[in-house]
Amino acid sequence: MRKITLSDGKTVEVECLSCALTSGLIEPEGGVVVETEYFHAHQDVAYPIRGLIIVASKRHIKCLDELTEEERYDYINILSKIRKFQREILDIEYVYYFYNEDTTHHFHTWMVPHYEWMYEFGRSVESVRPVLLHARNNMNSEENTKEVMSAIHALTEALRS
Repeated sequence: MRKITLSDGKTVEVECLSCALTSGLIEPEGGVVVETEYFHAHQDVAYPIRGLIIVASKRHIKCLDELTEEERYDYINILSKIRKFQREILDIEYVYYFYNEDTTHHFHTWMVPHYEWMYEFGRSVESVRPVLLHARNNMNSEENTKEVMSAIHALTEALRS
């Protein structure tokens, strides 16, 4: 079991956070953004950054090459749809995509928006970790939480239509 701190400061103990989220054991803050037969997308539960979405496979796998043909199609389709609405609804100009195979969770991709305030941490991939830590430690205000929730609801609504 792993102890994980969520963005609201609560901690949970789970074997696999992605499994707990995709199965409904843990409800992500703001709910599910979009769900398909093979994937589940939600606001990252650890970092309160508006529009930071995780797309997780429902099946417990670790590597991209383990996806079936149907899952690969669904994966690209869901990433594309979310990205379109991040741009159109949330006015997010740039996104960093992260997927790694040495994670303790199963297959998932982070869609990390890059906002103007983040440039103080740099413009490259090395800037993402300090940005995430800054968000976790300094952005749990009521005002920011409202903005994050508003973005979740806007994306969810757009993706359902």
